[in-house]
Formats: sequence, structure tokens, C-alpha cells
Amino acid sequence: MQFTRIYNDDQGKSHFGEVNIDVRDGGPIGMLSEHFSAGEMIFRETPADYDFKWHPAPQRQLLFIIKGCCEFKVSNGETRQFKGGDVLLLEDTEGEGHCSKALNNEIRHSIFVTLPEGTVF
Repeated sequence: MQFTRIYNDDQGKSHFGEVNIDVRDGGPIGMLSEHFSAGEMIFRETPADYDFKWHPAPQRQLLFIIKGCCEFKVSNGETRQFKGGDVLLLEDTEGEGHCSKALNNEIRHSIFVTLPEGTVF
């Protein structure tokens, strides 16, 4: 299983990367990963005109997009679009951060799950 991450380098510049989660046979219920620790869960509704300029993530967290479309931009100007069903790992907690904005004049529903220190994917 694979999803996108946003992280910062030693110079504080943000980048896109990929996270690969190994899954194994869980029998009749499907494929399962190992267990990972999680912190708090935050539900969020983002307005259709949301356009948040450069900011770091407030903490290391997973973002699960439930509904709506959005675009993230990192330091080198690269942008990627995400929609309901997508997952992002936000790790750019220092430096320049990223930009995020709503697309298609849609409200976005999402869930943030904070990650305790030491949680490794």
C-alpha cells in the first residue's frame, strides 16, 4: 500500500515523497499491515474557498481526505492534487512548509490523526 508524504529537508525546504506500507495475508478479511501507534484524531471541515499559504504542519500527522478535492504545493513549486479516499503523511513540521488550497469550489471533509514520536512507516 502506498501514499504520499510531505517532508522537509535540512534546509527547511518541503518535498513530496512516497510511503510504502507492507501488508500481509490476514486471511478472509484481506491484507493487513502491522500495528502503528496513533495519537489524537481531529475531524475538519475546510471551506470551499480555502487557500492557506506557506505553513509547516503543526505536528507529524496523517491526513485522510474523506470528501472534496485539494491541492498541495511544496518548496520547489511542484503541486499535487488529492481527493476523497487519499491519505497524506504530513511531516514538514519545520522550515518553509507547504501551501494547501481547495479545488472545484468544494468543501473538504478530512480527518487528521496525530502520530506519537517514534512512529515509523
